Amino acid sequence: MKKILLNECKCRFSACSENESLARTIAVSFVSQASPTISQLADVKCAVSEAVTNSIVHGYADNPAGVIEMDFRRYDENFVTITIRDKGVGIPDIDAARQPLFTTDVTGERSGMGFAIMESLMDKVQVRSTVGKGTTVTLSIKLGVPT
Repeated sequence: MKKILLNECKCRFSACSENESLARTIAVSFVSQASPTISQLADVKCAVSEAVTNSIVHGYADNPAGVIEMDFRRYDENFVTITIRDKGVGIPDIDAARQPLFTTDVTGERSGMGFAIMESLMDKVQVRSTVGKGTTVTLSIKLGVPT
């Protein structure tokens, strides 16, 4: 059965670390319409933060001239998708990048757990990427019922 779109929101912001909290705030405000549990709100905040941080740190190498786009969609039955898109460097090997502890950060500051965290918190995580063109991460969750 096809889901019915009830609401959507789109936003764009510079790829600077100050906007990580903005992304979390927008996400929580949007998903609050779908009667999430407190735990689900925290899960959405964390997953969005991981995806946006990946775009800033890896996609754009901390270059605030980059732009991150977020699309939110709420469907019937409290199903929500959040898409985070950048036009950064892209991911050469998505399967490797999704493995726990994998990181391209040579400084040792990053744990390589971003995708693993997102996958543990969301019902579904889709990753599409093209080297030199960017990455799109879509987070999906059904809210209002324990996951």
